Amino acid sequence: MRKPPRDVTEEFEAALREKGKEQYLLRLYIAGNNARSQAAVENVKKICEEHLQGRYELEIIDIYQDPARNPDDLILAAPTLIKKLPLPLRRIIGDMTMKEKVLVGLDLLPRKT
Repeated sequence: MRKPPRDVTEEFEAALREKGKEQYLLRLYIAGNNARSQAAVENVKKICEEHLQGRYELEIIDIYQDPARNPDDLILAAPTLIKKLPLPLRRIIGDMTMKEKVLVGLDLLPRKT
């Protein structure tokens, strides 16, 4: 017996409704308490509050204070922002004052082609 075709439109619309509700798990690796690290923390927090209010967890890790955490995510440069969830995992390395770059890295803006 043949199965009736599924209604992919309904599945697609359900996925779109859930798209803006994902919880974000983020890790920001910084290197010491300097101006660049402070700017990275301030900018990432501001972006999260503007675009992910109430649906993110941000962990800030100073690689000088907690070097044992570095091997977990293989950090080669700081600052580095890692989006653990929702998948796919993303790494944003460098200047966190570039808001558009951070938003694209978090999949909150589409990539320019």
